[in-house]
Parts: sequence; structure tokens; C-alpha cells
Amino acid sequence: MSTLLERHGAHGAAEGRRAAQAFANPYLAGFVLGLVLLASFLITGRGLGATAGFAAVATWIAGTFSPEHVQANLVQAKYWNEGAPLLNWTLFLLLGAFVGAALSGWLARRTQLCIERGPRISDGQRMALAFVGGFVAAIGAKLAKGCTSGQALTGSSVLDVGGLVFMGAVFLSAYGLAYFVRKEWL
Repeated sequence: MSTLLERHGAHGAAEGRRAAQAFANPYLAGFVLGLVLLASFLITGRGLGATAGFAAVATWIAGTFSPEHVQANLVQAKYWNEGAPLLNWTLFLLLGAFVGAALSGWLARRTQLCIERGPRISDGQRMALAFVGGFVAAIGAKLAKGCTSGQALTGSSVLDVGGLVFMGAVFLSAYGLAYFVRKEWL
């Protein structure tokens, strides 16, 4: 796979591909996301969050082997949904986010199969780091009882202390870690 500079540099126009559209205005995108969050509160009575969608899939998998275990388990029972865990609304939220992102990327001509990485790291290293980081984030989301969207967007929008502390910790951690991992991307 090629590096970031090779894929997005001057070579794209030379290969006859049409140039990708400019990125959306982040302020406008943030405003629209706020409206989506408000609509979620008004329609469902709940904010946004993705952790429950993954829990519903895990409950479905466990339920295929032992429905009795799922119904007796306090954690999985709330996702069992009377034997239909795949009808959990947050699972549809995740599917909609994936389809919307894919459609947006395709319409802006930014869709291609590649591994984004810096020049000093191999594809295998990038994939291993992404897997480990995703696994750590999944454990953290379960321990925190919510993912980034649930903690940051929903929690902060209702001025929840836990959501605000989470966002502060995310920004402080990112700034603190950026110095040590910058060589992987520059």
C-alpha cells in the first residue's frame, strides 16, 4: 500500500482521477451534529451512543448458543429485546452512520481502499497499532459505561460531570501523547 503523501499528492491528478471535493466546514458539521443530537433527545428520549449497538450484537451471538444464559445475565438481559437483540435502535444508528459515511466519501470522491499511515511505519505495524488501540478503547468504553459519542456528545450536552471530565481527559491525554507519537505521522 502506498503512503499518505503518495496517495494524496500530485499523482492523483496525473492518473486521470477527478480531484476530491473539499472537506465540509467543521463548524457547520458540528452544528448539524448538534441538531441530530437534539432530534435524538426529542424522538427517542435518549442521546447518541454506539456502545449499546455492539452489546446488542454480542447478546445476539450469545443468545444463539444459550438464550437462557442471556436472559439470566443482568448485563445482556437489557439488550435481549424479547429475543430480538438485533432490533436495538443503536444498532440501526451504527449502520446508518456507516452507510452515511460511505455515501459521503463516495460522493466527495474520497473513497479508496488504503491504509493511512506515516512514512516511518509499515502497514503491518499500523494495523497492529489500530487493533490494539481499538481493543483498549472498547474496554475503556465498557468500563466508562459509554463510548466517546455517549460520554462526550450526550453527557456534555446535558452538562453531566462525568461527560465533561471525560472530554477534559481526552484532550489532555491527546495533547500529552501527541509529542511521543508525532514521529509516526511526520
